[in-house]
Amino acid sequence: MALARNRRRERTVDYWPGFVDALSTLLISIMFLLTVFVVGQFILSREITGRDEVLSRLNSQINELTQLLALEKGSNQDLQDSVANLQASLASAEGDRSRLQALLNAGSGGQDAAQKRIGSMTQELDEQKQVSERALSQVELLNQQIAALRRQIAAVEAALQASEEKDRVSQTKIADLGSRLNVALAARVQELNRYRSDFFGRLREILSDRENIRIVGDRFVFQSEVLFPSGGADLNPEGQTEMAKLAAALLDLAKEIPPEINWVLRVDGHTDNVPLGGTGRYRDNWELSSARAISVVKFLIAQGVPADRLVAAGFGEFQPIAPGDTPDARSTNRRIELKLTEK
Repeated sequence: MALARNRRRERTVDYWPGFVDALSTLLISIMFLLTVFVVGQFILSREITGRDEVLSRLNSQINELTQLLALEKGSNQDLQDSVANLQASLASAEGDRSRLQALLNAGSGGQDAAQKRIGSMTQELDEQKQVSERALSQVELLNQQIAALRRQIAAVEAALQASEEKDRVSQTKIADLGSRLNVALAARVQELNRYRSDFFGRLREILSDRENIRIVGDRFVFQSEVLFPSGGADLNPEGQTEMAKLAAALLDLAKEIPPEINWVLRVDGHTDNVPLGGTGRYRDNWELSSARAISVVKFLIAQGVPADRLVAAGFGEFQPIAPGDTPDARSTNRRIELKLTEK
């Protein structure tokens, strides 16, 4: 009986230790997977956090560059496109991470699949880092371009200030030269007035006994009847005598006037308002007055007066000094005027 009982014990198999070993192995595997998941989750969290910080800095720099350099819109647009692609890739990576998180939470997938996915995510993160580095390089290049532009602007501003200072100095010099010129011109005018006074004094002495020669203001006025026949422009003998006296006085005065004074004697011809018939030598009073002035100028030139010191002008009947249509008014308006002036 006892022998039979021992044989039954020997035939009974104890499965409990094997079950405990299997359960321990399963628990260890599960704990390993959870450890891998936690480590992967921690690594992913750090990488994503670092990438978010990089993207935040990039966005800040991009906004600053957009405000500072409107001329770099094309480059900024490329940079913004790169950032947009980076954000899209980040969103895709976050989506993948969410799906991986869901798979891990649901207990699906094995350790190999998780490790492959982690490796893929790590590779994508490396690629995103490279993109971020390229974006940072572009930002650095743009910063250098901004600095160069600022230096150029500073140089232009300095040149502009120097130009303005030079212009101010030039304006001061011009004003000073203008003042000097005005003083010089005033001196020249005073000097010319002095010689004009001398000229008038000498002519007054020479021609003081003539009733038909008058002084009006700064001009000597010869009545046409003294110099020319009626309707003619050729000097008569009496007129030649008077103009010879004038030429002698003018030549004496020319020796005293300094060469830097650019003086001239202007000979003005005037007629009365009686129109010419148009059948004679001269068609109208314009031609007659001009011809008389030219005749006086040519006679003075023949007497030795330099031609560049003489000017002839004809005014016809349009510059009367005596109003009215009386014979006395017409006689007064028929005249030759001599004026010493400056060119």
